[in-house]
Amino acid sequence: MAFTVRELFARLIQCEAGGEGLEGMRAVASVVMNRVYVPYGEFSRVSKGGDVRAIITQPYQFSCLKTQNNTQNIYNMNPTDIHYEVADWALSGNTSESVGNSLFFLNPFSNNCPNFFPSKVGIIYNRVGKHCFYAPTEEYKKT
Repeated sequence: MAFTVRELFARLIQCEAGGEGLEGMRAVASVVMNRVYVPYGEFSRVSKGGDVRAIITQPYQFSCLKTQNNTQNIYNMNPTDIHYEVADWALSGNTSESVGNSLFFLNPFSNNCPNFFPSKVGIIYNRVGKHCFYAPTEEYKKT
């Protein structure tokens, strides 16, 4: 079954940040939309100027899209009204100031955020809940 972009996005939000409260869910949704509209680099080529589905389903980007050995994935999610509301908020052009132009996030499972996203394409911008958010570096522009 193919999900609409809205449902796919709501499922991703629930899976990646469902336990992070409204601010955390909006932060993750903002990263998706930042990737959709960044004018340079890999995500620009993937989104082709606005394809949200292409960004969400890009291979190896979101752990919740991996189905092998991952029982917590978008196919097992049952989004509620709040997940759809956050998806609608983001799809309407909103992003969270708490993550700025961040293109990456991760949960380091520690109290500290690494200074750089693992491949040095991002530098720490902020922490929201358990997730660290990273703004693009010059290295990202080369992707």
